[in-house]
This record gives sequence, structure tokens and C-alpha cells, in this order.
Amino acid sequence: MKLVSWNVNGLRAAITKGFTQFFKDIEADIFCIQETKMQEEQLDENIMAIFKGYNTYWNSAEKKGYSGTAVITKNKPVSVTYGIGIEEHDKEGRVITLEFDKFYMVNCYTPNSKRELERLDYRMTWEDAFRKYLLELNKKKPVIMCGDLNVAHKEIDLKNPKTNRRNAGFTDEERNKMTELLESGFTDSFRYIYPDKTEAYTWWSYMFKAREKNVGWRIDYFIVSDSIKEKIKDSYIYPEILGSDHCPVGLEIEI
Repeated sequence: MKLVSWNVNGLRAAITKGFTQFFKDIEADIFCIQETKMQEEQLDENIMAIFKGYNTYWNSAEKKGYSGTAVITKNKPVSVTYGIGIEEHDKEGRVITLEFDKFYMVNCYTPNSKRELERLDYRMTWEDAFRKYLLELNKKKPVIMCGDLNVAHKEIDLKNPKTNRRNAGFTDEERNKMTELLESGFTDSFRYIYPDKTEAYTWWSYMFKAREKNVGWRIDYFIVSDSIKEKIKDSYIYPEILGSDHCPVGLEIEI
């Protein structure tokens, strides 16, 4: 099974920058999108034509042009839920969960702590609630979770760890929450396959030619339940794919 995740930083913009060709070429069984930045009523015929033959699920933020997630899947799920069941966290369209026979597929766009860490306290509340949500799912079936998790977990996961120590996405608090999640029964698929691989990034600033110089961060993940980690065949990063400040990531797993 081939799975792909991509923060497109606005789906309509990404479609004008090569999204459609990548989507068609990769032929993923499940394709998860973050930061759609659109409402369902903005899904016109041209957009839906791209996904013809697939099952599509959309979760939009209440605020227009902000956040939002989508899942495009070849196989129809048993059930679909939106959010994590907590009103405080479910206004921004950040989570879609698809239940299949053998696993749950969770697409997540984690809140950014923002400049000056103005949203760090909320981020900590979110992390605890989301981890609890995943653990409840994990009691029933294995979980595959993906998305832009807005954290570089280890120093190996960004180009300049020393100068970014207290910046959003690399605070001790955010990194510790990722550690807590993994230690509760989950595996970072990329580090499972490539524990020591350096300069493997999924996001680059638009400033200072960061992408050209590969001054980046790895903040997009496929996380799987420990019970199925041995079924992972490969974990991918597609840095050559443009169209967003993030690149797509992928997972090949037998399940």
C-alpha cells in the first residue's frame, strides 16, 4: 500500500504549480492533504475532475482561507470522522480519520506555535488531547497517522538546530510532546528506516533561497503504531516536488 501526505499551502494555488501531475504520477492508495485553505463549496468541477474515481473527504476551518485537510482514497473506508471530538480543537479543520478494516488512517495538520510562541500554550493542550485521541484508536486497531506536525523532533531534523532552539517547531516543549507520543506506542516511519540520514527535510522558508541551499526542517511525518512498524517497507521524502513550501512525504507499508 502506498500512502502520500502533502501540506500544499493552499490547494488551489498548488494546482497551478504542478500538484495535478504529481497526484496522477504517484498513484497513491491514500493521499492526505493539509492546508487546503478552502471551503467545500469552493470545490469546483475542475478540482473534482482531478480526483475522479477516488473517494474524497474534506474538513474545512470555520475561518475562510485557513488550515483545512482532505483525504483522497481509492478504497472506500468503513467510516469517516472529522476532528477529535473536542469543540475547542475542531474549529480549524485539522483532523480527518478514516477507518478501514485493518487500520485507522489519521490525517493531521498540527497547530503552529507561531512567532513569539504566542500559541505554545494552546499547542500543548492540543498535543495532549490529540495523543489521547490516537491512543484510544490504537486500542481498537493499528493507526497510521500523517501530516504536517509542525515540529522537528531531533537536531538531525533541521539544518540549524542551535539558532532555532526557541523558535516555533523546535522548542523543548514541542519536541518533548513528540517524544511522549512516540514513547506511548508509535514509530516515526522515516527514522525507523533511515535513523541516521541527514539533510532530509520537508519544509523550507521562502526566504534567503532556503530551498535552493537545502536549509530546511523535517516537520512532515508518517507515524505508525508500534504493532505494525515491521510492516513498513519504505518511507519517502520527495524534495524535488515543488508547488508548496513543503514537499510531499510517502509511506509504503504492507497491511
